[in-house]
Amino acid sequence: MANAMKKVDAVIVGFGWAGAIMAKELTEAGLNVVALERGPHRDTYPDGAYPQVIDELTYNIRRKLFQDLSKSTVTIRHNSGQTAQPYRQLAAFLPGTGTGGAGLHWSGVHFRIDPMELRMRSHYEERYGKKFIPEGMTIQDFGVSYDELEPYFDKAEKVFGTSGTAWSVKGKVVGNGKGGNPFAPDRSSDFPLPAQKRTFSAQMFAQAAESVGYHPYDLPSANTSGPYTNPYGAQMGPCNFCGYCSGYACYMYSKASPNVNIWPALRQEPKFELRANSYVLRVNLSDDKKRATGVTYVDAQGRQIEQPADIVILAAFQFHNVHLMLLSGIGKPYDPVTNEGVVGRNFAYQNISTIKAFFDKDVHTNPFIGAGGAGVGVDDFNADNFDHGKYGFVGGSPFWVNQAGTKPISGLPTRPGTPTWGSKWKAEVADVYTHHLSMDAHGAHQSYRTNYLDLDPNYKDIHGQPLLRMTFDWQDNDIKMSQFMHDRMHKIAEAMNPKVISGAPKHAGQHFDTTVYQTTHMNGGAVMGEDPKTSAVNRYLQSWDVHNVFVPGASAFPQGLGYNPTGTVAALTYWSARAIRDQYLKSPGPLVQA
Repeated sequence: MANAMKKVDAVIVGFGWAGAIMAKELTEAGLNVVALERGPHRDTYPDGAYPQVIDELTYNIRRKLFQDLSKSTVTIRHNSGQTAQPYRQLAAFLPGTGTGGAGLHWSGVHFRIDPMELRMRSHYEERYGKKFIPEGMTIQDFGVSYDELEPYFDKAEKVFGTSGTAWSVKGKVVGNGKGGNPFAPDRSSDFPLPAQKRTFSAQMFAQAAESVGYHPYDLPSANTSGPYTNPYGAQMGPCNFCGYCSGYACYMYSKASPNVNIWPALRQEPKFELRANSYVLRVNLSDDKKRATGVTYVDAQGRQIEQPADIVILAAFQFHNVHLMLLSGIGKPYDPVTNEGVVGRNFAYQNISTIKAFFDKDVHTNPFIGAGGAGVGVDDFNADNFDHGKYGFVGGSPFWVNQAGTKPISGLPTRPGTPTWGSKWKAEVADVYTHHLSMDAHGAHQSYRTNYLDLDPNYKDIHGQPLLRMTFDWQDNDIKMSQFMHDRMHKIAEAMNPKVISGAPKHAGQHFDTTVYQTTHMNGGAVMGEDPKTSAVNRYLQSWDVHNVFVPGASAFPQGLGYNPTGTVAALTYWSARAIRDQYLKSPGPLVQA
């Protein structure tokens, strides 16, 4: 029998970016809010204290800030005819745990979504015709426009202290020749801070990209280019390019995180309580299954606790949101055979290709210098900035040099043909380390009927609940896109005149490899939309089936993006919070009629 706590107005599951934003917004509206975080309490001090935090072995090899897979994980298979196996060692993707979630260990690349990606299916059908979209591809529209979200992108950037170079503000071009992105949508105001300085590798990339006719721009970065105080009164210091961003708590208070940018304000709010080490088992529902009554969780002492609440916010990592909806019976589970059901549908990932360029010893790239969001990109082949009709695939990709700091254990580059250990390997590392750079095609991954999430019938977590099962593999469209993007990016590498270029695109028949890191940009499974037959939540991220459950996060994306998801997650969360404040609290019930 679970112990019952005093009822609150809202309970939030997860305290990453989405959970922290929701907590701030709802306490501002006068609600009593409890946030439940499955991991331990973390903060810049002591978790980011210098010099202990500059420790690759502890943080990025032994994975201190990441999920403990011995307690809960996912199972993975390539197709529905296989038996899924547990993901036992963190490699391909790295979900966070603890206060701040993935928002504490992320790199800091902070994009706005391209407007056409918000209406992906409609745009492709209008420009290329319905038959252009491959059979079995289930891309769809988000159900909200860029113009509707723009104020919330703007708000998120001001909260994050984002550095960047605008292209146009209120219709006026301001970034031509200054590092702005000519493909970027219009903005209501400039970035809070100017773009970070370009590393030498970014300068080389920009010059080479221009020489082959592309349009390089400064990456928008949630690493500060100078001192900053955000609208909540949280203070940030200037980034010193130490190279320890992704996988680390920033000891300089320079990388935006829930811990740095929102928690200081929430800490002073008497209507808010954060409970760490609180593992949520399920959302509790009324007898008719149409209303949530709260959640049940396991606390640090192993006790089951019931937390009653009028509103439940599922703001955990992408697949944790989906897992909780399936465990709780919220929404109809997706069936790939009939293509019916919504929870688990449209799972998508990221389609990455990497090229490394190796130079003579008079070219010093100093890869140990870096910042998680700093770099230079090109968008000439992102979104629909080129004619897809000529090439026969869906989706786009930015290219970039994002020098985040090449580490002494995991980041040691070697040219093709080098032994993987021994004296020759050591000599090669010493020879090329400061004379190389890496660039990525960060491809948008599409959703397919055959890629989905459901409950595993064989494996359970530490609390006896079925694990989430991931059925996922690369499709023909992914291979075509990867090869196309790799060829275009290769031209940038060639223009740098290196001694050696290495790296290859995906090839026909290649399967998803769980042992090699790609990104932690998991998308879908509880997607938003305007049709309850193809979406789990409506345009305000409200469950179609249980009106007092809202589900922010990348789980709402109907397909993957070329850009990193965090900026869009933040904007959608502010958008959803505003709908709760302005509409739902005045008249609780469905905000959109099915």
